[in-house]
Amino acid sequence: MTPDRLAEIHATVFERPWDAATFENLCGQAGVFAMGGQDGFILVRTVADEAEILTLAVRPEARRRGLGADLVRRGADAARSAGAARLFLEVAEDNPTALALYRSAGFVEDGRRKGYYPRPEGPPVAALLLSLNLSD
Repeated sequence: MTPDRLAEIHATVFERPWDAATFENLCGQAGVFAMGGQDGFILVRTVADEAEILTLAVRPEARRRGLGADLVRRGADAARSAGAARLFLEVAEDNPTALALYRSAGFVEDGRRKGYYPRPEGPPVAALLLSLNLSD
């Protein structure tokens, strides 16, 4: 997937989307990979025995068809193959859809960062720190 395509999909999902230059920079880093297709993608970074989901985006019109769950599973499998024992991510506490997706994949809450995500109307919300054990 090209940085332009990643940015295009990301812009359909997030209030503050990343641009193509950001994706180009991230994808050029060691241990970073993107997987997905026309309607969505996952971007993962692996370092030593840890991995992090940097972002996951599924176009609104393609949701509720299992694509997000498939991307999480594929990202976790690729991270495990790269030697990661744990997969981490941060998600806004006011995003019940993403929380349900990650919890159904087996992620557990490890902590929180208060006031992490700014909101255009209202106070910033906490980021929940989630992790998945990949060594099972």
